[in-house]
Amino acid sequence: MYRLAEETEEDWWEVEALYDLCFAPGRTALSSYRLREGVPTVAALCLTLRDADGTLAAVIRYWPALVGGQDVLLLGPIAVHPTRQGEGLGALLINESMAEARRLGWERVLLVGDAPYYGRFGFRRLDGVVMPPPTNPERVLGLALKAGAWDGVTGAVTKAT
Repeated sequence: MYRLAEETEEDWWEVEALYDLCFAPGRTALSSYRLREGVPTVAALCLTLRDADGTLAAVIRYWPALVGGQDVLLLGPIAVHPTRQGEGLGALLINESMAEARRLGWERVLLVGDAPYYGRFGFRRLDGVVMPPPTNPERVLGLALKAGAWDGVTGAVTKAT
């Protein structure tokens, strides 16, 4: 049994500790973090998943960004505690947050990640969308939450203003 909830200010330290556990040291030096600095999250889509004892099992965050002047959601980071991996918790967070993003009127989602994993949710490589270096272009993936939402959307990914 898990409890899904919107991340709160009180969750912040515990969420950051889970990210530190799941990702390599220096994770905040990645190009996607430069797009997040000083920009508030899309709070309604930042979710925590806790077990029956209240232990944090998984988290997901979203940030606004721009591609060619068009609004996009920047998914990530997403993390599942190592003792809970393989239970489908990451998929649960992605599916729940995507449904809420559609309901809120977002049209497109961008992430930097593993195409075989994210492909099962409908993410595809984006040609013509350029993340700040040193991002591998093969890992720049997008999903249209509304049909055709990525059509003609190209250019550099920049911070939301």
